[in-house]
Amino acid sequence: MNEKQLEALRFPIGPFIWPENIQKEAIQEWIQTIQSFPQQLAELTNGLTIDQLNIPYRPNGWKLKQVVHHCADSHMSSIKRFKLALTEDAPTIRPYPEHLFADLIDSTDNDLTDSMAIIKALHNKWSQLLMNMNEEDFDRTFVHPEYKKVYKLSEATALYAWHCEHHLAHVKLCLQ
Repeated sequence: MNEKQLEALRFPIGPFIWPENIQKEAIQEWIQTIQSFPQQLAELTNGLTIDQLNIPYRPNGWKLKQVVHHCADSHMSSIKRFKLALTEDAPTIRPYPEHLFADLIDSTDNDLTDSMAIIKALHNKWSQLLMNMNEEDFDRTFVHPEYKKVYKLSEATALYAWHCEHHLAHVKLCLQ
């Protein structure tokens, strides 16, 4: 497999492109993507066998189960970042080593029940929060020290909508 093919597997919907001139309509679409993610993921993963859960989405990539467990971890971190940005002035968030988290026992477990429950509940809370934010709220920021970047919550909403679609595509790749 060549480099271009591996990159296509790594980013099946393409890499994230930072939006410019974010419009209210785009934010609403991203919120809908975040809100619908648990149901879409459940439809893809309900009834999978242990063999299917252990299929990697690319050579040397995470297994399907690790992708699901990662989404629970990542989205827990994200809602906390949103809440910090909404309640503090430009807080510096704490990054985490997601590649190391993916190798911990709770991310290599063949049982997706807990992570799926977390994703469902978390996305319900997150969607409620997002749907009740105003324009000024979406302009609030947090600082990511690893990337040395200031993120507006509008940009973070776009990023996490992409993240949902990105990992849904990974799960679909595993099941092809």
